[in-house]
Amino acid sequence: MSAAWEVVIGLEIHAQLATKSKIFSGSPTAYGAEPNTQANLVDLGYPGVLPVLNKEVVRMATMFGLAIGATVARRSVFARKNYFYPDLPKGYQISQLELPIVEHGELFITDANGNEKRIGVTRAHLEEDAGKSIHEGLDASSGIDLNRAGTPLLEIVSEPDLRSAKEAVAYMKKIHTIVRYLGISDGNMQEGSFRCDANVSVRPMGQEELGTRAELKNLNSFRYIEKAINIEVERQIDLIEDGGKVVQETRLYDSDRDETRSMRSKEEANDYRYFPDPDLLPVEISEEFIEAVRATMPELPAAKEARFVDEYSLKGDDAGILTASRPLADYFEAVIAATDAPSQIAANWVIGDLAGALNRDGLDIEDVKISADELAGLVNRIHDNTISGKIAKQVFEAMWEGEGSADDVIEARGLKQITDSSAIEAVVDKVIADNPGQVAEYQAGKDKLIGFFVGKVMQETKGQANPGQVNQILKDKLQS
Repeated sequence: MSAAWEVVIGLEIHAQLATKSKIFSGSPTAYGAEPNTQANLVDLGYPGVLPVLNKEVVRMATMFGLAIGATVARRSVFARKNYFYPDLPKGYQISQLELPIVEHGELFITDANGNEKRIGVTRAHLEEDAGKSIHEGLDASSGIDLNRAGTPLLEIVSEPDLRSAKEAVAYMKKIHTIVRYLGISDGNMQEGSFRCDANVSVRPMGQEELGTRAELKNLNSFRYIEKAINIEVERQIDLIEDGGKVVQETRLYDSDRDETRSMRSKEEANDYRYFPDPDLLPVEISEEFIEAVRATMPELPAAKEARFVDEYSLKGDDAGILTASRPLADYFEAVIAATDAPSQIAANWVIGDLAGALNRDGLDIEDVKISADELAGLVNRIHDNTISGKIAKQVFEAMWEGEGSADDVIEARGLKQITDSSAIEAVVDKVIADNPGQVAEYQAGKDKLIGFFVGKVMQETKGQANPGQVNQILKDKLQS
């Protein structure tokens, strides 16, 4: 991108709230049901039916507001957002406009220079989701599935404080982590539980006035968000530099063609003819309710990360990785509770081999094949020198494949580390005797050859000799 242009981005994130029933009806919200089996008369917009607010969505929205240091409104109002589309049976969507439940929050991301950057959160408001139009497998027709109609959403709107696609992704990941820590959304992007619209514009560097923005709709993966924003930025700059003008519109990202395409002109709030919903009373929240919610708040990611560094003496980057997911952080702390080994050793195994195995097998931490107690057992055997770190990797893989605990695998495979100095000395003597040329080179000053001798000893002992003892004994004998 040319240095002459500044990118301005604001995100509207839609997080599906993890309630068992919908926001204004008792219909279930479970994913994957047969089309139109989870929509009742309220969801279908039948005349004469009345919506009833689900109290749980108010609690969840309040919890989110507290987590980002926002103001939780003592009084908020639901409004009707009027538009006509086949998947919107009532002809309007119930949302919040002028009086949202959450306003004026903030969170912090790390920018490209490694500095902490504040991102303002303008508001977070409650609304119902629409249904879904289905076009595949229906020949020339389209189908409508209203299972999602009435599903509760929290729409989280940022200030236009983001200056790159990478910052946008970092911000969205931060929100994703927070809603999952709080337990108010499962954050499943494949199922549509967490998605965003990105408002993107460019302006000449140094200009105060914002450029004309285009809205990229329904981005549902971090990778697509970054790609779509970068493509749209390039499109806008090319358009302006060629003498054209950016028009305010809604655009779709086509991942197959790697391009954004115009969908429709962008509506303003007055196009939707908002007015307060006459069937729903204003939401009145007491201070007692807010404090009761505050009392149930879990430790949040930033606080947990700082505690991991302070309490467990972890490196900052490692603490950040371990606290990016609440289940992963809980797993790590369970390992720590079951071992006397230094915390950094346990962290290395969770971040390294365990995370690698999960990624390789496409599993989440909740589906891990080695329990925290079992991994602690492996760490203990490394710490007490029963096995070396290298042998531990073999043990780990055997445990992952279901061969039992670390002790079971070590016993069954005869992997116990050799720590008998006299046994190691005998192997060292043999290696030195077999390699007189390398001995002469080492003694002539080629110190790096120590690795060659260590490798030979480990080969002779099938990796079971204690590496520290091997190194020391080799150095003593070669120098003498």
